[in-house]
Amino acid sequence: MELFAVSNLPEVNQGDDLAALITEQVDLRSDDIICVASTIVSKAEGRTANLDRFSPGPRARELTTALDSDIDPRFTQAVLEESVEVILESPFLLTETRFGHIGVNAGIDRSNVPDADLLLLPKSPTESAQRLHEGLPANRIIVTDTCGRPFRHGQRGVALGWAGLPPARDWRGETDRDGRELSATVENVVDELAAASNLLTGEGDDGTPVVVIRDFEWGDHGSSDAHFRDVDTDFVRQAVRGWSYA
Repeated sequence: MELFAVSNLPEVNQGDDLAALITEQVDLRSDDIICVASTIVSKAEGRTANLDRFSPGPRARELTTALDSDIDPRFTQAVLEESVEVILESPFLLTETRFGHIGVNAGIDRSNVPDADLLLLPKSPTESAQRLHEGLPANRIIVTDTCGRPFRHGQRGVALGWAGLPPARDWRGETDRDGRELSATVENVVDELAAASNLLTGEGDDGTPVVVIRDFEWGDHGSSDAHFRDVDTDFVRQAVRGWSYA
């Protein structure tokens, strides 16, 4: 398997044809996987915003006060408007976005946004991936972002949306080297590929938001459509809901 970043992409603006910008810079094969940072997807889709667009309501002011930081209540309001649930209120806002991703501050970014205060995540990253899938000669697309993980330091790349491939390989029913049948292993492939691509896209001013993954083979495995945990079986979320930070 080979990974390489697409270089020389221009600054992306609202309305830009991302698929065209990518194909102008690289010769793609139909079996390539294209990992595209949500940053440029959001920019192309006009998901930038200024703080003065948000008028903080009582809930935003309450949360801002509880955070005991210099956060702007307008930012808190933006987080609320991009979320369906606030899972953790302090020492930071952990929320579920409208498309099912759980992250700090609804994934709203304040870096690499030259003409606005905020960069919101795409409204529906899987639909964004599908549009790229239709415009690119490669048949597998992953829209990526970075976020932290419970119990570990640091951030890693994760998949927000995908098209042309299932999100997970299902190993259940296969056997290990000793012939024991696997009963629980479902491998989240799109997250693993997103994490690999993040080694090349970077976190700062690298300017390489698109990575091509070549010669990845799915193998003789089943597939699973599971990605975001179902609320009823997400026991960590249920525990956090009833927890308060002291």
